[in-house]
Amino acid sequence: MIGRIKGILIESAPPRIVVDVHGVGYEIDVPMSTFYNLPAHGQEVTLLTQMIVREDAQLLFGFLSAEEREAFRLLLKVSGIGARTALSILSGLSVTDLANAVAMQESALLTKVPGIGKKTAERLLLELKDKLTGTLADAGISSPAGSTMTDIINALIGLGYSEREARLAVKKLPEDTTVSDGIRLALQGMGK
Repeated sequence: MIGRIKGILIESAPPRIVVDVHGVGYEIDVPMSTFYNLPAHGQEVTLLTQMIVREDAQLLFGFLSAEEREAFRLLLKVSGIGARTALSILSGLSVTDLANAVAMQESALLTKVPGIGKKTAERLLLELKDKLTGTLADAGISSPAGSTMTDIINALIGLGYSEREARLAVKKLPEDTTVSDGIRLALQGMGK
């Protein structure tokens, strides 16, 4: 299994790039988020990879961040989602947006990705609900940072608001807010 590639970027034509590693050129498919952050041709690049071996092909996918690779691996576990579709999802949505869509169960965000219909989006939300938010929460991706924000969300839920409404309200708050000020500001924002 190839887990990481470090070499010179010699070709790039979305979504495929070629990385020269000591005279061997590896063709690697990357999401557009990785593609846009690649160095210029002739520069060194390091990619975390996921190798997929099928009966008819051996495919290598590359990512600049561990979060992207982990999201890709989780997407592959969803029934009906193949490597190309998973790559398309990560090209259309950042890992943060994907985690937030799953946390808030927003299928509309997923259906904006080419090739993802309503049923596929709903299946993704259902199958990734606990996996994606749990796995990527350590990186601070799926939930607002800090226990203060969590306390505010829990207070708003206790007042009868849905988790989605509470998370949206908390996103608009300054990070250094106190719990009591945060609840007050969130309620004012939701009252409009």
